Amino acid sequence: MSRPVPTGRAVAVLAAALFPAALAIANSRFALIAAGVDLGVVILCAVDFLLAPRVKDLRAERKLARILSSGRSNPVVIRLELLRRAAVRGQLRDSPPPEVTSAGHRMNFQLDAATPEAELTYRVFPPTRGDIRFGDLHMRLNGPLGLCARQQSIATAETVKVYPDLTSLARDALALARASDEPSTRTQRRPAEGREFESLRDYRSGDDFRTIDWKATARRAKPMVRVYQPDRNQWVMIFLDAGRHMAGRSAGRRKIDHAVDAALRLAKVSLDKGDQVGVLSFATDIRSFLAPRRGREHLRAVTECLYRTEAAFEESDYGRALDFAMRRIQKRTLVVFLTDLLDPDSSAVLVSHAVSLRPRHLPLIVSMLDEDLRSAATAEPRTVQEAYVRDVANRIEAEYRLTATRLRNAGVLLLRVPAQALSAETVNEYLRVKARGLL
Repeated sequence: MSRPVPTGRAVAVLAAALFPAALAIANSRFALIAAGVDLGVVILCAVDFLLAPRVKDLRAERKLARILSSGRSNPVVIRLELLRRAAVRGQLRDSPPPEVTSAGHRMNFQLDAATPEAELTYRVFPPTRGDIRFGDLHMRLNGPLGLCARQQSIATAETVKVYPDLTSLARDALALARASDEPSTRTQRRPAEGREFESLRDYRSGDDFRTIDWKATARRAKPMVRVYQPDRNQWVMIFLDAGRHMAGRSAGRRKIDHAVDAALRLAKVSLDKGDQVGVLSFATDIRSFLAPRRGREHLRAVTECLYRTEAAFEESDYGRALDFAMRRIQKRTLVVFLTDLLDPDSSAVLVSHAVSLRPRHLPLIVSMLDEDLRSAATAEPRTVQEAYVRDVANRIEAEYRLTATRLRNAGVLLLRVPAQALSAETVNEYLRVKARGLL
């Protein structure tokens, strides 16, 4: 269905007719002139609309990646192809999702026999992950007189996926993995922790004497030490809390977004190290589950499993999540919980289940540090209200310290870091576990 849209030229001619209309006050003949001009413009607009090109005179399609990256600028290309000999001029407007930031989705174009094809590009910036839907393309095709345009839509609506930025994910994971292989880190490794022999290298100051290979030293007439690499093909199970504790915001983003990024970076590094990685997201019920697998292609499956995950305003059932996953686990596993230990009651439930994993498995609880809460606990109160706030914040902090002490005494690993450092610190802790042979 098309509809006529007068152009700026038609409006300008109609505006010029206002002058004789104003003079009609003095002489009625000017009123006839103004009416004639208006009628002429209307007739010409009607003729121009009938002669204007139609959508069937050209082919238009939207070209964009099947999967977009959140937090990045993604290109969207509109490809146009002329299907008739006469030239076509007009304006194009795409319909990007309202929740994304877009720039340049309104564009002018011109096609003729010399340039029958064109590609128009604009960019979209999805703020977060999930599914987004693009609408139809809308076109205004100018008539030959330039007085009226034909407006029509082309059915191009489609839904695309928005993943966390896998480019930065791979880059950050590679930087963390390389950092773990620096000589300063390697010299701290001890040989009696069940790791695989990797290579020989020259002795450096600070190396453990127990790493010296005496036979190689004798052969080469200089001190040589053995370098060990962490065991491969170990299991890592990531539990992503999607309950009410993760619905808040921290450091300008939702807590669940920080947690998903941390889970994907941990999965990336673990898979690169040769381990098998599984994921489970949960609230009251199990949201998604992926059994531990290995290989680079598995990262895509992990991303597909987590990219739609959203926090729900419901209580997280740690027991159900653990029972569901551990029935499917056959060997010793690093069990990583990405959560928020604020509520004492829910923390006690998590503590009891985490402690029960020992000694068969190695549990690691990664919790977000609420910097506003810590600031409130240490701020100097100036009013009675601020004193109450500080008292409550101190009680929450004290309860967390008791929880942390109980966990560490039971052999559970515990991290509490600011949201913006969640990914890096989680990966670093995994690398420490691997380097020390704890798993």
